[in-house]
Parts: sequence; C-alpha cells; structure tokens
Amino acid sequence: MSVYLGIDIGTSGTKTLAIRENGRIIAGATFEYPLSSPRPGWSEQDPHDWWQASIKSVRKVLRDGRIKPTAVAGIGLSGQMHGSVFLDRKHQVIRPALLWNDQRTAAECDEIHQKAGGRAALIRMVANPALTGFTAPKILWLRNNEPRRFDRTRMVLLPKDYVRYRLTGEFATEVSDASGTLLLDVKRRNWSRRLLGKLELEPGLLPQVYESEDVSGTLSKEAAAKLGLPQGVPVVGGGGDQAAGAVGNGIVRRGVISATMGTSGVVFAHSEGIETDPQGRVHTFCHAVRGQWHVMGVVLSAGGSLQWYRNQLGEAAVQAARRKKIDPYELLTAEADQAPAGSEGLYFLPYLTGERTPHADPHARGAWIGLSLRHGRPHLVRSVIEGATYAMRDCLEIIKGMNIPVREIRVSGGGARSRFWRQMQADIYGNKVVTINAEEGPAYGVALLAAAGTGAYKDVVEACNATIRVVDSTPPHPATRRHYNRIYPQYGQLYQSLKDDFARIAGLVD
Repeated sequence: MSVYLGIDIGTSGTKTLAIRENGRIIAGATFEYPLSSPRPGWSEQDPHDWWQASIKSVRKVLRDGRIKPTAVAGIGLSGQMHGSVFLDRKHQVIRPALLWNDQRTAAECDEIHQKAGGRAALIRMVANPALTGFTAPKILWLRNNEPRRFDRTRMVLLPKDYVRYRLTGEFATEVSDASGTLLLDVKRRNWSRRLLGKLELEPGLLPQVYESEDVSGTLSKEAAAKLGLPQGVPVVGGGGDQAAGAVGNGIVRRGVISATMGTSGVVFAHSEGIETDPQGRVHTFCHAVRGQWHVMGVVLSAGGSLQWYRNQLGEAAVQAARRKKIDPYELLTAEADQAPAGSEGLYFLPYLTGERTPHADPHARGAWIGLSLRHGRPHLVRSVIEGATYAMRDCLEIIKGMNIPVREIRVSGGGARSRFWRQMQADIYGNKVVTINAEEGPAYGVALLAAAGTGAYKDVVEACNATIRVVDSTPPHPATRRHYNRIYPQYGQLYQSLKDDFARIAGLVD
C-alpha cells in the first residue's frame, strides 16, 4: 500500500506525518526552531531552519515507520500562513521572514486601504480588508523601510512554498494559502492584477497558483538525496495551515464547522460560494477543496492565554504535575472546575497579542475585569478559559449571521483534549461539539491532499469521507447554556468600553 507524507511548516516547528491511503498513521516527527523578535511586535524566522527541520523530520519518519522510500507516492505541504520569504535573483534568502503574528505593518495597511479606494472597495476586490498579519503589507513594509532589500527582491514566497522550492525547484503556491496574502482575487482564484497595479507591485514577484490537490512539481535529484527519497515523487499544492487542518478535520461540506483551540483559535466554516462579511471581521478565503471557499474567524491568543497563565502564574501546578508525571493543564482545568460557570462575575479579555476577529485591533490587550476579594485561583484560571471560549463564540456568531448553517462543530487542539474544556465549549457555543478519530491537524490534511492529488481518491472530499469519522459527542448542559447566554453579551461590551484606552496605552509605551 502506498505511503503519503504531509509536511507542516509551523511557527514553533516542522511536523512530518506518514499515512497509508486508508488514512492510518504510520509515523510522525517534529523538529523545533527558534523565533526572533528584534523589536516589540516584530516576529521573524530564518527560512533555512524550516528546510533543515523538513529534512530531519522526513528522514526520522522514514526510519521510525520503517518505510521503504519507494513506497512514498506523494507529498503534501502545509504551513503557517501570511509569512514573507524574500528571494533575490539567485534565489537566495535576502532577510529573515516576517511571520503571521508580526505587527509592524499598521501604516502599510492604511496605505493599502487608501490605494484600493477604501476598506469596502478592498473587500469587494479581494474579499478581505488589510490586516497587519497579511503578506501584502509586509511587502510594502520592505519597500518603505528597507528599499535596498526590496530592490533586490525577485520572488516572494509563503513559508511552505519556500520549502516547496527547496523540494522541487519550482516557484508555486496554491489557492488557500495565497488567499492570505491579500493579493489573490478570491473569487477567480488567481492573483488580483487590479490590486497589484494599484499597489505598484510586479506580478512576477509572485509564484504560479495551483488548486490544493494539483501536483505542483516533483522531488528534485538534490532534494531527494537529502530526504532519502526517490527523485520524481509528486508534490501537491497542499494548503495553508488552517485550510489543511480543516481537511484533516473533514470540514469539506456545508454545515460542518471546526473550532480549533491551539495557541491561536480558529473557527472555520466550509462555503460553496463566496460569502463575505461587509465589515471584514472574518476572512473569506479559497478552501483546499477544489472550487470551494471557506470563512474563518481567528482569535490570536486562545489556548495561548492559558499557556501564558501556566507560564506566569501556574508554577505551583507545573511543579505538582511534574511530581505526578501528568500534564500541568490537567491540574489547571481541575482547579478551574472548582469555580462556577461565569467565574462569579470575573471576566478575562484574551487580547494578549492584540486581536484579529472581530476587532482587528493590534493595540487591544489582555485584562481581568470584575476582580473582588471573593475571587481566588480557581476563578482566575476559569475566567481565562472562559475568555478564550467567548472569543471563539464571537467568531461563530459572525458566521451564523452570514447565514452559514452550523449543524456540527468539530473541536480540536488543546481545548478538545480536556473533557472540561469540551463541555465549556458546548455550553458557551450553545451547540453539540464532537471530536473525530484524526487529531494530527494540517500535516494529516495535506497527506490526504497528496493521496487525492496522486490518484488514490477521486478528490479530497472522497478521501475525507473514507478516513475521518466522529468518535465522541458532547451536548451542552441546558442550564449552563442559558447562564452563559445571559452573561456572554457583557464580555463583548467590555472591549467596546476599553478600545480607546487600549489605543492610548499603546501610545504611552516606548
């Protein structure tokens, strides 16, 4: 039976997964690398680290899975979206890549809106407003702030597409990841020459665009030798991490929604046509399903808020977990379970790194509001988990308001591994939540794309139907659901009350 590899170029590390065409996982491996922040709000990585981690993880998967190299029939690529790799005429990296969570481009976002004729005009053109995380403002930032480097730039690639170039020698991308550059005509599924013209950017700076399951190149002789694979293995388009993760969760038909609670949180809905929010609060991108689209809300610090609590205020839980040889999150969620739903009036705003959906505000910051002598550590940690889940509900409410049906919510990430957090999600979302048999996210999704793109299945929908199934279901508790419905609106009001203060505070920070 053939083997398919999925390589996911993440922010903290690269993960490679090997599966059989029946979806069974054979082996997986992850290699980490550093992230640098040269200035507050900046976030960069060295693209060479992604390539070295790809080599190491593929070789380890082949070794650990005892996989014959000749059995590998296809490779799929996923990765962190929106990053910018700048290459010169010799195809060498010019500077460290600017990442999705880099916040330096506020001025360039304003510039894009102005040149496009306004925010609404830009949404009509490319289905989304300009946000600091996107790729287009990063390109303009380079032009405005490092003009000599910009003048040397001959190609701009997304993170996974840089690895594709190292694998195949081809400059290529695919529709789902390209949607996050802000330069794609999402309706027509190709680069927007109209917007490129308004921004005075040459189309030749961008690679060819493929559908996600299309073969975009084959493994070169040099890359094959480094990975321990045969030359000529097909490499399919793949997908940005969110679209690829949705494929890995089986979000390939209308009415099935995913809520992924990782460091960031994502609510993802399949769409059979172009559905846009006139206010631009959620993203409308091409899906990794041929000829289909998706709507996506992004919470920048969802599980990341609980991680911050663990690192900064949860030392006792970390030490106790080490003694008991368990995950410290088990102790934190058990402590949170001691406090009642709603944390007795204590709210936490999870805007530790600004926020994307629904506020698109890089100046927003985290806050506890409502503290009293009544509150203890159980209230503090529960309010953090509730705040992250309220933020995910913000995304869900916008999607519902776009008349996209929500029949089933598939939860994944750290928020799905905890029974306590699964129940809280069901209660706050007001919907049954389910988990599935596949928990490997984007790497699994692009391995399925590789299987579909090389002929094991007629398309990715058939691949998902054959390999992914629901294994657990959590309905909301009626009384708790009603309680959260009563107190949730106050959460949204808190940002409105504080947004001007957030902007003023940002102006006071050197």
